[in-house]
Amino acid sequence: MAAQSDPHLEVFRREARAFMAREIPDGMKAGARSGRRPSVDEWKALQTILYQRGWGAPSWPKDYGGTGWSPAELYIFEQEAAAADMPPPFHQGLENIGPIIFTYGTAAQKKRYLPGILTGEDWWCQGYSEPGAGSDLASLRTRAARDGDHYVINGQKLWTSYAHVSDYIFCLVRTDSNTKKQAGISLLLIDLKTPGIRVRPVKTLDERHHVNEVFFEDARVPLDCLLGDEGKGWSYGKVLLDRERSITATLSLRLARQLEHVRTQAGRVRRGGRPLSDNDAFRDKLAQIEIELIALGVSGHRIIADTMAGIDTGVRSSMAKVRWSELLQRTTELWVEVLGYDASLFAHAEPRPNTSLPSEMPGPMLSYLYGRVTTIYAGSNEIQRNIIARRSLGL
Repeated sequence: MAAQSDPHLEVFRREARAFMAREIPDGMKAGARSGRRPSVDEWKALQTILYQRGWGAPSWPKDYGGTGWSPAELYIFEQEAAAADMPPPFHQGLENIGPIIFTYGTAAQKKRYLPGILTGEDWWCQGYSEPGAGSDLASLRTRAARDGDHYVINGQKLWTSYAHVSDYIFCLVRTDSNTKKQAGISLLLIDLKTPGIRVRPVKTLDERHHVNEVFFEDARVPLDCLLGDEGKGWSYGKVLLDRERSITATLSLRLARQLEHVRTQAGRVRRGGRPLSDNDAFRDKLAQIEIELIALGVSGHRIIADTMAGIDTGVRSSMAKVRWSELLQRTTELWVEVLGYDASLFAHAEPRPNTSLPSEMPGPMLSYLYGRVTTIYAGSNEIQRNIIARRSLGL
């Protein structure tokens, strides 16, 4: 972290700070402060703002339209984004499938898909989990059979975030049932307007629609939608999941910022005639989370550097995912504890008028409820601990 004293990096920090203060809409910042997830329109607007500045893909190489930043520059950008309450850009295109396309895709695929990801015009979702094949992806059953110059796809995907507003889905499918389970899986890039694809909503605990089931019924997809080699989808999927888990290295900075808002709110709430922030038991909880977030942030800086250099982060991405998700749940639980009964008022789209809390805060309860999923997605934490035990401890 000492490298951040470099004069060039300090100039960059000031530039990023000024840009975020000037260009990121106040409403978007207020939503981030409240713990509210951005709407799709907000996410697309944010991507447009960043793209127009030339910062649309902070972790991508310049050759593919990225910034070409060093790990130190990326970390500073994320620090300033967190401090400015800028929500994180939507990651499915930028941090998940985009890097897989520019690493393993054909020249035609790079030309076709990367520009829309950069501008935010094309929205992507991830087709991995299935009924009976969530964390055990090797058991997936969605089948893609060759028929001339097309694959014919039949099957179902589950827990597919934002499929109802997406243009494309990157999808693991079984192309060979007569070999080892992992060896028969391929990765396809599928236009969701393809006939034979149906999306059905799934309401989650926070009573919002962002998760879906996706059904494939004789959907015909051209062979040139295959990413990389047939039968190598398991390998690409593991790389992609490692990247998704590595994203938590930067999200820890935003979680630390959210913890600051919890502390501020605790100073406004009175318990026993004094601010809750003066309560020793509360201060102990807050300090413990803060200490653990600092440790996660230091580890995250190394993970970012390795990810950008194409180095296998090993079990550290799994470790980061476990720690971040559990700390997020503890932080949002503490936030709800601070708000007490008032937290229930903010589970609605519009705050009720009979509360003294800021009208910009509709999100703490929703953040708490949505946070339950973080220990499940991208491979449940139980699975991550098995990976850590096997790969790191040899158990």
